[in-house]
Amino acid sequence: MSEPQKTVPAINFGIAEADRMKIVDGLSHLLADTYTLYLKTHNFHWNVTGPMFQTLHLMFMGLYNEQWLAVDLLAERIRALGAPAPGSYEQFAALTSISTSQGLPKAIGMIRELVAGQETVARTARALFSVAEAANDQPTCDLLTQRMQIHEKNAWMLRSLLED
Repeated sequence: MSEPQKTVPAINFGIAEADRMKIVDGLSHLLADTYTLYLKTHNFHWNVTGPMFQTLHLMFMGLYNEQWLAVDLLAERIRALGAPAPGSYEQFAALTSISTSQGLPKAIGMIRELVAGQETVARTARALFSVAEAANDQPTCDLLTQRMQIHEKNAWMLRSLLED
């Protein structure tokens, strides 16, 4: 005897499917940028050397821990919007705007790359904000606002280490 066919109700919380898919696309790019920045930051945490070692080692750990939590929030928002979240290196590589490091930079180079990465993630979130806002998707707008605030603050703090 076969099981009765179970149907999953369509998503209907006030955002048109086409709008949801545009938001999912933008969130997928943001997830890829965040994950790529996480990997870069964790790599720099492991490999930083020099007179600022202790400060940078701890700072980078704080950054990558925050980014690790963020990837879960982003992936879960994608799922809530009815789509699978990207999760492979290949998918992230195709979606990210963050460049990989050429070799292993010195500490100052690491800081510069992380400033650029933080700013990239903030720009990716900002570019999606108007799409989410136009779709009346307040939860995504809230998430994007939080991500922009965190990445802009992180960029400022990293950038301050580059001043004389």
